[in-house]
Amino acid sequence: MTTDNSNHAPVLPVAQMNLVKPKEPVIGTVVSNDKCMKGKSNSFVRHTEIDISGTPLEGNFLAGQSFGVVAPGVDENGKPHKVRLYSIACPTWGEDGEGKVVSTTPKRLIEERYPQKDGDDPGDHSLFVGVCSNYLCDLQPGDKVQITGPNGKRFVLPADPSAHDYLFVATGTGIAPFRGFVLELLENAKGKCESDIHLIMGTPYTTDLLYDDLFCEMAQKHENFHYYTAISRERRPDGSRGIYVDKVFEEQIDTFRPLLENSRTLMYQCGLEGMQHNIFRNMQSLGVGEPYFTIKEELQDMDPWDWPNDKLKRHLRPTARCTLEVY
Repeated sequence: MTTDNSNHAPVLPVAQMNLVKPKEPVIGTVVSNDKCMKGKSNSFVRHTEIDISGTPLEGNFLAGQSFGVVAPGVDENGKPHKVRLYSIACPTWGEDGEGKVVSTTPKRLIEERYPQKDGDDPGDHSLFVGVCSNYLCDLQPGDKVQITGPNGKRFVLPADPSAHDYLFVATGTGIAPFRGFVLELLENAKGKCESDIHLIMGTPYTTDLLYDDLFCEMAQKHENFHYYTAISRERRPDGSRGIYVDKVFEEQIDTFRPLLENSRTLMYQCGLEGMQHNIFRNMQSLGVGEPYFTIKEELQDMDPWDWPNDKLKRHLRPTARCTLEVY
């Protein structure tokens, strides 16, 4: 186990790493591949389950880790496609309860071409699709897929989950590891975790919410689990503008201040890079940031809302009580 008792840091379990190397992937079998959005959306996201029984990954992954996928074929240079990593979306015991079926949450990438290097045609605005994400979304039950991993040792639940309370913050497919965390904490055959658990999910539209039915069900079933949504591009019922995840802190500070001031609390954030900037600004302005990140001298005398994004990368560091997974 990894131990760091400073600042009430969590004790993390030992995570298996790279049991299957990218150059020697093993074969998994697709069990199911279903849409997991709340409704009709401009995005296309699926919940993909893969049978890994008989491979070194079976029973050797933790919720919050990721596994790799190698798409078939070759790239534009004639070389095999590089491995892409996908967050595990199930608890440590897998979708089947025995660690033989792992899941993830792939999103189709559909984008216009734009110049990225010298020689690219600036007038080429044709559409392209992501190689691996679209490959995963196209798979049917029974299809074979090359997988590697597991990867990651930091974005995992502590060895003793009951020793902490939790604040999970997600945007988009960043919700994947939190599906596994919530199921692991609340649906554990060894006993439900009684800790205080809060999940904030941010999306542009209500129809983009992922696993919303599950989290609503969990919130009704477990009084210690609290689920919030932040919809950014829709008017709210009172006619006010939509909000992002960081705004939830400000609007519900009476709920979040005691949680964040509690020395038991751990914070996890997963989603698009940059999501963390306004979260940290808001936490600092509300006076609850200190246990979760440190700031260097250059930022200390500045208003948090004046912190430049590029300096945040260099001068702000999360503590052991705040874990980030941004992409």
